[in-house]
Amino acid sequence: MVYPHHGAGKVLKREVKERFGAAREYLTIKILHNDMTVMVPTENAGRAGLRRVIDEEAVERVLSVLRDDVSQMPKNWNRRFKHNRDKIKTGDVYELAEVVRNLAIRESEKGLSTGEKQMYTRAKKILASELMYALEMEEDEVEEHLDSLIEESHDGRQNGAAPAGSGSRNGAAVAAK
Repeated sequence: MVYPHHGAGKVLKREVKERFGAAREYLTIKILHNDMTVMVPTENAGRAGLRRVIDEEAVERVLSVLRDDVSQMPKNWNRRFKHNRDKIKTGDVYELAEVVRNLAIRESEKGLSTGEKQMYTRAKKILASELMYALEMEEDEVEEHLDSLIEESHDGRQNGAAPAGSGSRNGAAVAAK
């Protein structure tokens, strides 16, 4: 399962607990990348943004987003921060991938504010935690793959060449690992 604000995790148990005088069913989810455990009422699972880990086709789309060029962002750092925070809040994996890509490229070109650096680290961890399950890789392997994918694509653009892996099924080779 993916809990958008924390990352991917494993459902440990489903149980009924009495809280505030009412019995409710809860999912207990272990978020592996930060060793956190969360309990979510099953009736609020959809509203909380809980969803299944993406499939192979969605992985390809995420990798494609990461290879794309930077999208338009506000120039002012605090507007850009709010813009990216709102994208992360949606829980949409493609929006998350866009934030990771944009912040990675901005970091390499102009640097990031302290808040943006923290956001970039957190967004990358959340994305990596989901790809870790989807690609059946270790978290550090996924993070290295994300870094190299963005770097190769961006370097290719800066040198006037087509981005490395564009048009290819770069992610398929990783998924087969």
